[in-house]
Amino acid sequence: MRKQKRVVRIGSVEIGGELPVAVQSMTKTKTADIANTVKQIHRLERAGCELIRCAVVNRDDVAALKKIKKSVTIPLIADIHFDYRLALGAINAGVDKIRINPGNIGERWKIEEIIRSAKGNDIPIRVGVNSGSLPKKVLSRYAHPTVGAIVDSVESAISVFEDNNFTQLVISAKGVDVRETVEVYQMLHKQFSFPLHIGITEAGLPLMGAVKSAVGLGIILHGGIGDTLRVSLTADPVQEVVVAYVILGALGIRTRGPILISCPMCGRCEVDMEHIARVVDKRLKKYSQFIKVAVMGCVVNGPGEAREADFGIACGKGVGAVFARGKEIKRVKENKLVEALFEVIDENTDNR
Repeated sequence: MRKQKRVVRIGSVEIGGELPVAVQSMTKTKTADIANTVKQIHRLERAGCELIRCAVVNRDDVAALKKIKKSVTIPLIADIHFDYRLALGAINAGVDKIRINPGNIGERWKIEEIIRSAKGNDIPIRVGVNSGSLPKKVLSRYAHPTVGAIVDSVESAISVFEDNNFTQLVISAKGVDVRETVEVYQMLHKQFSFPLHIGITEAGLPLMGAVKSAVGLGIILHGGIGDTLRVSLTADPVQEVVVAYVILGALGIRTRGPILISCPMCGRCEVDMEHIARVVDKRLKKYSQFIKVAVMGCVVNGPGEAREADFGIACGKGVGAVFARGKEIKRVKENKLVEALFEVIDENTDNR
């Protein structure tokens, strides 16, 4: 069961408390390239992204934020490193939240300038600590970005905000090591009441990154930890959103769109199972309603699994049975199975 955190509002989205875990991503365009950045954000919105972050590297990026903000409906977050003036500019441009790593912003007075501006504009700040960019004084003490080093960095950063009575905070402390990241979040969860942004940073290419993220985030979320998440992949950001929902859906935390259940195949399979499953998966992407669809390849588990799903097919030798809500509807030849399945789905849902 999730331990409740403070509620923080980010534009039109609230996180914390008993609210659903929010899915977010980050644009991979140059922020100053307004047209392509907006185009990518619109794609992410359609995929179910609820919060979006843009890198703000220079004054051109700051200038672009105001136009981007006017062109999208999703809350816009500015990601700032090194230069506190970029954070001030982003706030003035109207973003809904800023993300900073106090460890690379520099002197305390610079962080306090950001705090004052955020307070005056009533927007939250995410204090994001990454294992790859810890303060030098912390690294000199620990030598490596250990669990203790990451937690100490967060504590040091949070103290400045607490001294300035700033409570609209979100905390993240990501690492590339899955076990260490899990341990860090478990410690922060016990220590702070601020909402937690969770993720495995720089997880990698789609397959490896999805696996690492699923393992790490799965453990964290199953422990009742996390209020918003980003899956970090070296890939199109839409894939990050898709993987995030798969992870949340697998844990029964949030569902979005259909779930495909398909058998792994073995020597008993008498049909082109992989082809059928891929075709069904592709067609299901056009549907928005949450349904479980089973594509099973033999008589061992097939009929039972298909009946437990909302809809499904169980294949035999060149033929298959179509099921809906636990009942067999019809039997058709292999080359008619997919069409027959979707006819039944369309007849029994509001997905069309």
